[in-house]
Amino acid sequence: MILQNKLGLTNEAELARAEEKLSKTRALELYDTGLLDTFEVGTFKGLAAIHKYLFGDVYEFAGQMRTVNIAKGNFRFAPVMYLRPALESIDAMPQSSFDEIIEKYVEMNVAHPFREGNGRSTRIWLDAILKKELHQVIDWSRVDKGDYLLAMERSPVKDVEIKALLRAALTEKINDREVYMKGIDASYHYEGYHVFKTEDLT
Repeated sequence: MILQNKLGLTNEAELARAEEKLSKTRALELYDTGLLDTFEVGTFKGLAAIHKYLFGDVYEFAGQMRTVNIAKGNFRFAPVMYLRPALESIDAMPQSSFDEIIEKYVEMNVAHPFREGNGRSTRIWLDAILKKELHQVIDWSRVDKGDYLLAMERSPVKDVEIKALLRAALTEKINDREVYMKGIDASYHYEGYHVFKTEDLT
């Protein structure tokens, strides 16, 4: 079923193309304007601000907590009735070490607070935490799609794999525009969006 959207599109492929182009353009603006650095770091409020900015041109629900239960394959994300308390407990989780930050990221992925666009906005959110707390970010272009998706799938039970995978891709190039742009492209590629390159949208 195609998601209701502000563009009035009823074809899934057309919506995917439009969503990719518009939200990738917004992702670049987040970086270039410095707006990303003004959002709360490590909270649902900060994540919602990222999500709203990325997807606000496409969906009415951008930045809003979902009101329906969702699943991916056999995995069910946090039920709506428990979502708010889950997000409050995630907000309270510590984020002073790499392990703590990834544990917080895994919990936010399990919560999956939005109707669509969770992975793409949460990876930006994760980098913002790493940048603030550890002065590092992940070079997502060095994280293989298959390895990442498998590790994330297993992470609610065992987070050793995702920690090892992301630790190996850490970089101190926290203000490198190219690292950021390649990261956005890789992040979208994980979700099956790869028609537009971020650098071509400038």
